[in-house]
Amino acid sequence: MRYGLLYAVMAALALVLWSGHAQAQGQQATTELKNASGQVVGSATLTQQASGVQVRVQVSGLDAGQHGIHLHTVGKCEGPDFASAGGHFNPLAKKHGHDNPEGPHAGDLGNPPNITISADRTGALTATSSLVTLAEGVNSLLDADGSALVIHAGLDDNKTDPAGNSGARVACGVIVAMAAALPRTGGTLVAWWVIGLLGGAVTLAGVALRRPAA
Repeated sequence: MRYGLLYAVMAALALVLWSGHAQAQGQQATTELKNASGQVVGSATLTQQASGVQVRVQVSGLDAGQHGIHLHTVGKCEGPDFASAGGHFNPLAKKHGHDNPEGPHAGDLGNPPNITISADRTGALTATSSLVTLAEGVNSLLDADGSALVIHAGLDDNKTDPAGNSGARVACGVIVAMAAALPRTGGTLVAWWVIGLLGGAVTLAGVALRRPAA
């Protein structure tokens, strides 16, 4: 009986660890993209997944055509040139572009890293990077100085260092962590039922272990 209850405690602890892992995978960040005049021209949501960070971007008010889009190394967007965002996010010291044998930068989104803006001046992009994370580590977008998402004036050629000849920076947004949502199972917050199970198992185990052996 005592061992059975101890096993229950161990199982509950494992569920707590699983809950934390699931929560880390669902971690999100967001950014509001602004142009050189400070006008909002779009937004993006970044979601931690098992395969990396998925970036979903929606923009409007930009010139039609293809525009380089990259993750930059500093979470600061001071117009009009957005030089404050630093270079491309590049913790592994690579060269720019998926077509560069010494690349790509961790911040080179997509292959090639461009967003297409249609004639109505709107565009969208969904890309996943396995080279960055929203968790801790050297490749974290949420490190001490943060990071930014930047859209350039022209096409990224996917090979020329340092930015694919994509021209001036026309939009920039600081990436900010969102409050982590607790994972759900069947509409119930996982964390609460795991904590309840753990508490009950620990209580029962304590009572059983205090009883004298028969």
